[in-house]
Amino acid sequence: MIRIANGQGFWGDSVEAPVEQVRRGPIDYLTLDYLAEVTMSIMQKQRARDPRAGYARDFVEMIARVLPDLASRNIKVIANAGGVNPESCRAALEDVIRKGGFAGKFKLGVVAGDDILARLPELVDKGIALKNMDTGEPLSSVLSRVQSANVYFGARPIAQALAQGAQIVVTGRTTDTGVALAAMIHEFKWAEDAWDLLAAGTVAGHTV
Repeated sequence: MIRIANGQGFWGDSVEAPVEQVRRGPIDYLTLDYLAEVTMSIMQKQRARDPRAGYARDFVEMIARVLPDLASRNIKVIANAGGVNPESCRAALEDVIRKGGFAGKFKLGVVAGDDILARLPELVDKGIALKNMDTGEPLSSVLSRVQSANVYFGARPIAQALAQGAQIVVTGRTTDTGVALAAMIHEFKWAEDAWDLLAAGTVAGHTV
C-alpha cells in the first residue's frame, strides 16, 4: 500500500495545503499539478523575458518549508512545476536544498523534452498541418503568434526517474493523472501492458 496526497490543483493554489499534508498526514508521495494550457503560455512569456523564469516559483518556496519532513520521512514529491523551464526549476531546488543544509540529501529527477515550440516551423515544413480541430485552419496560419507548444508526457518517464532514485521529480507538460500513476507504476512494478492495473491507476490519479 502507498499513500498519495495531491497538494495543488493549479498554479496559484494555496501552498498551505501541501505543507499541511506533508506535516500532518502519513503520506508516501506528494503530487502537485500546476499546469493549465493558459499557464503554459504565461510561463512561456516569462521565459522570453528572463531565460531563468518559466516555472512555478511557489513550488520551490513550498519545498524549502518542508525539507526536514521530506528528509526524515523519505516522502517523494512529483510535480509538473517545471512548466516550460524544468532545468531552471531544478537549479532553484538545488539552491534551496543547499541553503537549507540538505546538500547531498536529495536526488532530483527532471523529465524534460515536452517543449516543441522551436520545432513547429520544421514540422510545418514537413507538411504536418496540425489543423485546428474546430475551424480546420492549419497551424501555419497562426504560427507567428504561437506562444507555447508542448506534448503531453505520461507516467512512464516519471516512474523511470523514481526507479533511478529520485526523491523529487520535476516535469514539464505531463498528464494530470501521470503524476500519481507514476508512483503506482514504480511501487507496484506494473508492466506496460498491465492494462487493467494501469486503468485503475489512471482513475485513482483523477481522484487524487
